[in-house]
Amino acid sequence: MRFKFTTDQLDIKKAVREFAEKEFTKELALECDKNEQFPHKLHKMAAELGFIGIHFPEQYGGGFGTLENCLYVAEVCRADSGLGIALSLSDLASELIINHGSKEQKQKYLPKVASGDFISAVALTEPEHGSDITKMDTTAVAVKSGDEWEINGCKTLISNVTIADFYIVLCQTDTEVSPSYRGQSLFIIDADTEGLEYSLFKDKLGCRASPTGELSFCNVYVPEENLLGMHNKGFYHTMNFFNQSRIEITAQGVGIAQGAFERAFNYSKERKAFGEPIITGFQAVSHKLADMAIKIESARLLMLKAAWLVDHEQADPVTSSMAKTHAGRIAVEVTDEAIQVLGGAGYLAENEVERFYRDAKITEIYEGTSEIQKNTIVRFLLKRGIKS
Repeated sequence: MRFKFTTDQLDIKKAVREFAEKEFTKELALECDKNEQFPHKLHKMAAELGFIGIHFPEQYGGGFGTLENCLYVAEVCRADSGLGIALSLSDLASELIINHGSKEQKQKYLPKVASGDFISAVALTEPEHGSDITKMDTTAVAVKSGDEWEINGCKTLISNVTIADFYIVLCQTDTEVSPSYRGQSLFIIDADTEGLEYSLFKDKLGCRASPTGELSFCNVYVPEENLLGMHNKGFYHTMNFFNQSRIEITAQGVGIAQGAFERAFNYSKERKAFGEPIITGFQAVSHKLADMAIKIESARLLMLKAAWLVDHEQADPVTSSMAKTHAGRIAVEVTDEAIQVLGGAGYLAENEVERFYRDAKITEIYEGTSEIQKNTIVRFLLKRGIKS
C-alpha cells in the first residue's frame, strides 16, 4: 500500500494547476456563470495541453488512467467550480466507446474528442423515469431493410446538449422482454442527424457553464454501424460505465470542496475581528476549517481507491458509489461552511464561494442521485455480506 504519487502523476497535477491558475480568471468564471456560456477557448487550450481525454488509450490521444483523470478533474474544479465542471464534462461518456465501441467508432470519435474538435454527450434520463434507467420509453426499431434503426422518444437533463457533436443514447430495442432492461441498446447519434431536436434549460442553480437540456427524436434514422456495443446489452454497458463516471463526479466534488476550503482558509487568515485574525482568535472558525479539511481528505482517499481499482481492472460498484455519495455530500457541506466563514462576504459573487456552493449540489444528483448510490451499496452488501 503506497500513499505516494508517481512522478508522472505529480507532473500532471503541477501542469493542470499552472494552466488553471493562469487561465481561469475570475472575470471569465463570472462571465460564463452569468451568461450560462461554455468556455470554448479554454476547452481548446486544455485539449492542446493533453488534459481532455487524458485517460483515453494512447493511440486515441490519451495515455493515462482513471486516477490521472481524477487528478486533472479535481485540479480544474479546485481552480473554479463552474469552469472545471464544464471542462471535465466535455468528454462525457466517451468511456462507453473506449469499452464497447468498434475499431471504426473509436477511430472516428475518440481522437477528435481528445483534440477538442468534438464534444460528447450521453442521453440516458427520461422525463417519466429519472434515475431509473431500467425503464425506457425511447425506442429503437430495426427498419425492414435491416441496415438502419428508427429512433423515437425524448431524453432530458442532458449535459452538453447544445454543444455536443454526438450523443450516446440508451434506447429500448426489445419492448416485449421482461425485465425491460434486458432489451436496451446504445447508439451513437451525430448531432446533425435529421429528426433530432434539442431544447435548452435556462436559469439553473449551478453548473451554469455547462449547457443542460432535452433531446427529442422524431423518426431519427441511424445506420447499423452506430449501434454501440452488443445488441440488447446497453443497460449492462451503461452500468459498467457508471463505475468509472461516478469516480469522475467524485473528483469534481473533491475539487470543489478543496477550492472553497482554500478560499475560506485564506480569508480567515486575513480577516480580523477585535484586532486578531479570525482563524486564531475564534475557535469556532478554526474548528470549522479543521472539520472541512478532514472531510475533504476522507473523500479524496475514497476517490483514489475507487480510481485505483478501475485502473487495476477491479472496478467495484460499491466503492464507486461510496466515493460519489461521500464526495457529493462533503462538497455541499464544505462549501456551505466556507460561506459561513466568510459571513456576509460569502454571499458576494466576487468572493467565489457562493458559486462553489451552487455548483456543489449537482454532484449529489447527476450520474445517479445519492439515494440511488445508497441503493446500490446496500444491494451489493446484501449479496456479498459485510467485509472489512
